[in-house]
Amino acid sequence: MPVPNNYGGENGMYGNPSGSQWNGRNGAGSPPAVRPTGAQAPQIPGYIVHPVADTGPPVPPPPPPPELVKMLTGSAYPFPPSNAHRQSPPYLTPGPALHNPPPRSSSRPNLDAYDNQYLKSDVAPPPPAKDGQDIKSKLGLNPEDFDEYEDEDDLYEYSDSEDAEDRFVNFSLLSHIAMRLRDKVPRGTHVKGGIPYPRAFTGKDIVSTIQGQIQRELLINHGISTNDRRIALQIARSLQSQLFFYEVEWGGRVLEDGVEDVYMFLDDEEGASDARIEKEELPTGVITMLTKCYSSDCSEEQPCYAYLCPRKQRMMPDEPTPEPVVAVKRTENDWEVPEEVINTLPSSEINRQTIIHKVISKEKQYVEDLDLVESLFIKPLRAADPPVIHPDRLEDFIEEVFGNILDLRECNRRLLENLYVRQREQAPIIQRIGDVFLDAATEFRLAYPIYVGHLPLAEKRMKDETDNNVEFRMFLEHSARNPDSRRIDLRHFLTRPSEHLQKYPVLLEAIHKETAEGNPDGDFLSESIQAIKNLQTVAQLLTFQSAMGKGPTGKFEWHNLVSEEYRTSLPKKEAKRQMIIFELIKGEMAYVKDLESFETMYIRPLCAADPPIIPPQRLESFIQDVFHNYKQLLFHHRKLLETLHEIQREQHPVIRSIAEAILDAFLNFREAYLEYVPNYPIAAYRIDEEMANNVSFKAFVDQCVRNPDAHKLDIKSFINRPIPRLLRYELLLKSILDETPPEHEDQDAIPQLLEVIKSLGKETEPGVASAKQKVELWRYNANLVFKTGEHVDMDLLNENRSLIHTGKLLRQPDTGLGLEGWTELFVLLFDNYLVMTKTKERDGVTRYNVNRRPIPLDLLTLANFTDPPTQRGTGIIGFNRGAKHAAEPPVPAAMSSADSATDSKAVYPLTIHYNGRMGGLYTLYADSAQIRAEWKQKLEEAIGLRKVVQESNRVFEIDTLSTDTFLVPSMLAGPSNPSWNNENTFTGKVTCSVPFTTADGRALVAIGCAEGVWIGFRHDSRSMRRVLHLKQVSQCAMLEDFGIFLVLADRSLFAYHIEALVPSSPQSVHTSQTPQKLSKNSENVHFFSVGNLNGRTLVVYMKKNRLDNVFRVLEPVVDNINERNRAPASLGSRFGFRSQRSEWFRVYRDFFLPSETFDLLFLKAKIAILCTKGFEIMDLTDFRSATVPQRDDTRMERLARRCESCKPIGMFRSNEDEFLLCYDEFGLYVNRHGDPSRSIMTVEWEGTAEKAAWHPPYVLLFDTRFIEIRHVETGRLAQIIPGNDVRCIWDGRGSSSNMNLTTPGPDGWTENGVNQEARVHGVMNAPEAPKSSGMGPQRGSRAIAQHVFELVPTVPLYLPGSLHSPSNSAYFPPSNGPASNSPPHSPRMGPVNGRWGM
Repeated sequence: MPVPNNYGGENGMYGNPSGSQWNGRNGAGSPPAVRPTGAQAPQIPGYIVHPVADTGPPVPPPPPPPELVKMLTGSAYPFPPSNAHRQSPPYLTPGPALHNPPPRSSSRPNLDAYDNQYLKSDVAPPPPAKDGQDIKSKLGLNPEDFDEYEDEDDLYEYSDSEDAEDRFVNFSLLSHIAMRLRDKVPRGTHVKGGIPYPRAFTGKDIVSTIQGQIQRELLINHGISTNDRRIALQIARSLQSQLFFYEVEWGGRVLEDGVEDVYMFLDDEEGASDARIEKEELPTGVITMLTKCYSSDCSEEQPCYAYLCPRKQRMMPDEPTPEPVVAVKRTENDWEVPEEVINTLPSSEINRQTIIHKVISKEKQYVEDLDLVESLFIKPLRAADPPVIHPDRLEDFIEEVFGNILDLRECNRRLLENLYVRQREQAPIIQRIGDVFLDAATEFRLAYPIYVGHLPLAEKRMKDETDNNVEFRMFLEHSARNPDSRRIDLRHFLTRPSEHLQKYPVLLEAIHKETAEGNPDGDFLSESIQAIKNLQTVAQLLTFQSAMGKGPTGKFEWHNLVSEEYRTSLPKKEAKRQMIIFELIKGEMAYVKDLESFETMYIRPLCAADPPIIPPQRLESFIQDVFHNYKQLLFHHRKLLETLHEIQREQHPVIRSIAEAILDAFLNFREAYLEYVPNYPIAAYRIDEEMANNVSFKAFVDQCVRNPDAHKLDIKSFINRPIPRLLRYELLLKSILDETPPEHEDQDAIPQLLEVIKSLGKETEPGVASAKQKVELWRYNANLVFKTGEHVDMDLLNENRSLIHTGKLLRQPDTGLGLEGWTELFVLLFDNYLVMTKTKERDGVTRYNVNRRPIPLDLLTLANFTDPPTQRGTGIIGFNRGAKHAAEPPVPAAMSSADSATDSKAVYPLTIHYNGRMGGLYTLYADSAQIRAEWKQKLEEAIGLRKVVQESNRVFEIDTLSTDTFLVPSMLAGPSNPSWNNENTFTGKVTCSVPFTTADGRALVAIGCAEGVWIGFRHDSRSMRRVLHLKQVSQCAMLEDFGIFLVLADRSLFAYHIEALVPSSPQSVHTSQTPQKLSKNSENVHFFSVGNLNGRTLVVYMKKNRLDNVFRVLEPVVDNINERNRAPASLGSRFGFRSQRSEWFRVYRDFFLPSETFDLLFLKAKIAILCTKGFEIMDLTDFRSATVPQRDDTRMERLARRCESCKPIGMFRSNEDEFLLCYDEFGLYVNRHGDPSRSIMTVEWEGTAEKAAWHPPYVLLFDTRFIEIRHVETGRLAQIIPGNDVRCIWDGRGSSSNMNLTTPGPDGWTENGVNQEARVHGVMNAPEAPKSSGMGPQRGSRAIAQHVFELVPTVPLYLPGSLHSPSNSAYFPPSNGPASNSPPHSPRMGPVNGRWGM
């Protein structure tokens, strides 16, 4: 219902002093004679009430002179005294929009005469004038201002003159609207009953003109925007009731918003310009909906005090449900014709007219049904509060479900209107109707195919919403119970246009059948029938395209969309060609649908699963590896499908060519396929791996197979769809070419396209082969089974890893007697390891049980591949663990097993050597000489490649400190004489070194050996000079902040001022200072350690006291160190050291440990003592300690025994909460509690480490044969540096510049954090002994030079995290984030925060 916009004044609700209520609806009471000042007339909703307008000011203007009133109106009242002939008809009584004013009371002066101060007075016109302009002049309107309104312009396009005119028009007064209607209503010649009426207009013209006036008024002055024409219709009926215009046949029907009736003004009759016609009086009344507030203090920004102020009611009320009786029901269903007319018609014409009127009746019902779609569904959905569908999805839902159904309504409204016009013009016998439908078919072509083609998607969208939205389901049930819906559900309303379109040809053919021969309408009917059938074909085609292979329409073939007559008119080859083209397009639709299913069926459910099906940390990489770049394929194929559909819509049913469209698509998606196709083996492997290890994912895949869109295909079949699709293109194009006429353009285009398709297939082959090899390598990694405690991380998941060769080899039993049968091994040769396994198949999965420790190729050499073949079953020592020589001679055949007769076969031995701790000679056997030669070739190739990779990808490189300064005697006699620095003597083994920088900036290095200490410039071996003649130097360190050089020689600890050894100038105050012996003469010092603890620089040395290990902690005293040496010469000073009592160092702490110790390390706040018990973590403030690893857990009994049998050599931080404990044979990760922190607890070294050095983030393990470099976080082997008698002489400690070591961040050690300075020194025997240039004394032996070097970090060409080869494949670009072509490493157990900080 409209919102009332009246308000009351101070004299009561409606300003009635008497307090009486006038009900204009039921006639109760009496209307007020006049309105009191300051109050507005009662504005009953939907009514036009008494047309009295208040001016608003408190003091009313003086009453108008009676003569003025009489001059304007012809009476003493502003309105005619008698309006009986204009009273509203009975059907307007319940709820009309207008109310005719009652007579004015003579007891109060008429104020309307002066209303022209604000609005033009609404008064009755004087007697008619000749030219019809006196009415406008009497109202004060300028007739010239109305000239521009002859044409009906856009409602909102008004010129300045119109705006000026509107200032003098009050749209709330019926008389003003009447004048505007007279000037603006479009007039023309209309025919009714076969009679033309010039200067006439229809009811629709009247309503449209009034609507155009009040719509702008509502929008500008009231802020209301509406397209509801009911207000305009009620105003038009009020004008009709006051005889402002008349129906040409004077039928007395109520005016309708349609074209059925024709109207005219009285003065517009033919011949009115020459004859004086009696002018009708202007109708009067007030339109309450358009009235304004009369209060002076009321504004748009701040409405007045009144409760019913119009400005408080800006929004139109909800449009009410149409009243049950709005107009008189028409009776087109029954053809009402006078009996005398029917008797003159033949039966065929009677049937024809009956069918025509039935068509009109059905069309009207159809339009009403389309109106119900908007009123029952669309508008309620938008107005629902609370919303039935989420506001973010509502408009999309309406667009997807209802589509352009409102456009169909407008098309059919125009058709119905034309039918009414034709009925009006030719009644009672309609002569022609075919032309009307022919014009409608032209208009339908723009709307119906789109709607009907979209209908399957609309039904699916509605079904999905109904299944998932309870509120929407309840809304549909409620709408179906609406009386207007006739118990028809929404689905029926949606299919109504399609069904109605199919009825047109049937009805028109019935009319055509009854049409008399020779009637021109027959030709129009035939053309309209064919046009609508063509329209149905187009709609059917669009339905097929929209279905995307789903539902009955999605199964259409070419012959289903082409009439049989047309099919038979085509040559057979052309019909077959069109069927193949149709099949290609249909297959493309199915292919695009399957690509879309990647997202809808798999990716979205996996991402939205709660609980997650795949762990979130692996989900993104899994989706990337499995579905890869499917979005690129989907984009290109959607574009191709749109092009094919466009060609199909334009050329159906005979398509000339699609070769150009497909060629363009292939050129565009070529790169996408070059990336997708090689990834398929990887995707299939990831799916198999996930299904084997993830029960939830397997159940999810099984559930997806049951999805109707899956067509009973599993996920692997879906991701494989793009590969056979390429082959399908080739097959279909060849078939099209076979059916193409010789002169057709496709004879040249299709062969070129086939070449492009073939080349694309060839270009993907290398990538596919590479991917298959990668997947094979991953499969081996997943199925390799190690013995407990012997796992080796070979980094097989590295994207650059490669599998070089695999094959079967035989190994004789370890006993060598051949009594237990031969063992068949499956040997895997990777680019970094050689692995010997035994295969075992179970549940269709082949497992590879590792038979021997994998051999790094860096430590593998080929021993013998030339031995003659032997008989299988002959006893030969097949495996000599730790052997140094070749295999023993074959065992006599008599010792072979009893089965040798049946097992006798020639096998060919091949011997390799593993240079690791658990290595030795391995003798294996091949079935033929060819296989042995192939293995030799592959092994040589792999070892050679490994050397190249290690050279280009090394983590550290050797930088020489000294090459020939330090010599040791060789065990083998030689003719040449060694010499060094002209002294012709040996230095003994180099034992220690330390780099330092003097106060004057000299970069020096000190090297200790059996014969003393040498100091020289770094990287200049010729500058080396012996500065201390001490024996058995085993350790040295430098305190640069104090200028003190510490030396452990012959179990005694000495301190020297560095200026005394390498003075910066002769005048240095410390050059004459004598050294200090820090240990007592009786103390037997085994080692010392220098470090920083809680801001203190400390020196800790360990001495033996019987069975106890006693530790003394010293702290340097700066003041004493910087004093000049004033002590007198004494006997002690002559031997190179001062008195026993320390002056440079003071004793900080003493403690002992009752077990054998090997070393001492400084941690952050504590110290770690390496002893036979393990790692003793001690706090020097209170000497509380804890031993790691923990040995209380019985489950760790085997590990505890292993730790007791090995020697601890180092402890390094792998991350914030985890440490790597290094023993001489293995490493162990522990958390802060000292408990093992990883599921694979130990990392086995390749060699037996005598020393462990630390250069973050790498641990360097020194075996006498090689240096083994591993990453501290992964324990993975990064580099092997071979050598002879390799020893570590500086592990990074003992230098002030290296005391405060860096610690890992929250993300662990990063490659960017690698310090580029050398922190580790080593020494190895030179590969070739230098020969002497002189003939000095030789002692009967040859000298061996010791190569002293430092290990400098390199800037690697490739990531130094593992030993891998650079990738030459163009199909596997470097990984960025989770988008990787390899599965992620298995997560390792994270460390646990603990109780002792390090």
